[in-house]
Order: sequence, then C-alpha cells, then structure tokens
Amino acid sequence: MTIHVSPETCPALVLNADYRPLSYYPLSLWSWQDAIKAVCLDRVNIVSEYETKIHSPSFEMRLPSVVSLKDYVKPARHPAFTRFNVFLRDRFQCQYCGSPHDLTFDHVIPRSKGGLTTWENVVAACAPCNLRKANRLPSEIKMFPHQAPYAPTVHDLHNNGRAFPPNHLHQSWLDYLYWDIELEP
Repeated sequence: MTIHVSPETCPALVLNADYRPLSYYPLSLWSWQDAIKAVCLDRVNIVSEYETKIHSPSFEMRLPSVVSLKDYVKPARHPAFTRFNVFLRDRFQCQYCGSPHDLTFDHVIPRSKGGLTTWENVVAACAPCNLRKANRLPSEIKMFPHQAPYAPTVHDLHNNGRAFPPNHLHQSWLDYLYWDIELEP
C-alpha cells in the first residue's frame, strides 16, 4: 500500500557545514522546493531523506529531510535587536509577573525619562503589567524585572530556543537537535 504525502509536509532541516542547525528558534527549515533547488545547485549535501518522492517525466528524487551546507556560514556574533529576540531572551514570560500571555515590551526606564530602546532597557512584559507600570521608574511603583535586561549572545538565544521545540520534529532531525531527547546507547 502506498501512502501519498504532500511535499508541503516535508520541510528540510538545514545544518551548517559543521552539522549544527543554522538556527534553533526559529528552527532552520527550508521548504521542499528550496531544498531541491539547493541540491540541484550543488550548495548542500543530503544527509537524510523522506520516503516521499517527487517526479517529473525524466526525473525522480526522494525529498531531503536534512541537508548540510557545503560552505560554512559564520554565525552572527550579535543577534538582531527585535521584539521576537527580546521575548526569546526573556523566555516568553513577563519579566514582572511571569505570565506568558498577551506579551508586549516595556522600557524599564521609560523613554519619557530618558530611557533608550536598547537590549539593556527593554524587557518582555504582559499588557496588564505594562499598563500598570506606565511611564514610571521601577523604584516609583516597586515593579522590578525578575531578570535585569542584557544584550544576549547568539548562544544565549539558541539555548533559550531549545526550551521551545517546534510542534513537529521529524525523526531524522533528532540527531542534530539537542533538546531533551533520550539518546540511543
């Protein structure tokens, strides 16, 4: 019995030339089309494949499930200062109450009081805490972040990202991801 699987359900995990994922969160995945294009352009090695095949009149190929870049891409030394990366640094929790819901970000020292929009002054905050703190200093309202804001390294964000694995991890990816999985003896 042949089970037909849509290629759209077959993304490829992308590894650097050192066999580490380019990114853990979001996980470095390519669509099946991008993976096939990279294979045809000889930019990647196929490390593992799905059972699913694509066909043309003169060509048949199993879809790659894991590919590694042929040329090493040096990781960024400093992560981009984005809302998502602030949330990831703060583990998707309000730094005042710990809630994971309705997140926004807060300037610890309000902009109205000279605070800058930088790693060292912005934290994840739920909307209710952000509204309650308003444009006051932490000492004025006795609201202090659980963790002082800081500029994370790429390594810090990757480590935090491992705590939030995607909903779906294909079996062929597990040897290259270092979440809490049971290792074979």
